[in-house]
Amino acid sequence: MLESLKNKKILVVVAHPDDELLGLGASMHLLIKKHNCKIRAVILGEGITSRSDQRDAEKWKDELKQHKQNIEDAISQIGYESVGIYDFPDNRFDSIALLDIIKVVEKEKADFDPEIIFTHHGGDVNVDHQRTFEAVITATRPMEHEKAKTIITFETPSGTEWRASSDPRHFIPNFYISVSEEDIEAKIRGMESYKFEKREFPHPRSPKALTILAQQRGISVGRTYAEAFCIVRNVD
Repeated sequence: MLESLKNKKILVVVAHPDDELLGLGASMHLLIKKHNCKIRAVILGEGITSRSDQRDAEKWKDELKQHKQNIEDAISQIGYESVGIYDFPDNRFDSIALLDIIKVVEKEKADFDPEIIFTHHGGDVNVDHQRTFEAVITATRPMEHEKAKTIITFETPSGTEWRASSDPRHFIPNFYISVSEEDIEAKIRGMESYKFEKREFPHPRSPKALTILAQQRGISVGRTYAEAFCIVRNVD
């Protein structure tokens, strides 16, 4: 499967700043540095204002400005060709029409013309992740002239593994990308760029936890480090 990703245009569609790193940053670093992929990240939500009881962007304007600066630092660690940044309300994607999110994904898809799209797992505990997945699936209906023929989902530490054990929508990977220590370090440097998102161990977003997860995913397929994915659709 990795061979089919080489030299491709790839769109990464995520809900929040840092999601473009957490589940797939090491793999994207590998694909860009070693396999000549051109990859654009699309970040749909502002990622901050849910920390207040009521959404008040003015109250958080300094933090939002800092957050956008952090995005540029983070994506440079991975090597993303470009990034699209939007301002949908953090952890309130269910408060706006799904069609509004779909329109953004459709526009980004039309402008970048990707062959492959990576996005969130649809069963994540985070509602913004769920809506992002729904928007991508809707915007890429498998019609005759749809160029994005491969849709792949990734896990997001602190958003995927916290799904209730009784929920049927668990993330079950069927595709792994073996990555190097250099790739993991690039991902961690990107995460450490995010002033408001980085955490200390044992939080899943901490550098140590991200390394452990990569080791765990690697061990499950006989590698030192890996990231896990689920192929939702692949049309030859």
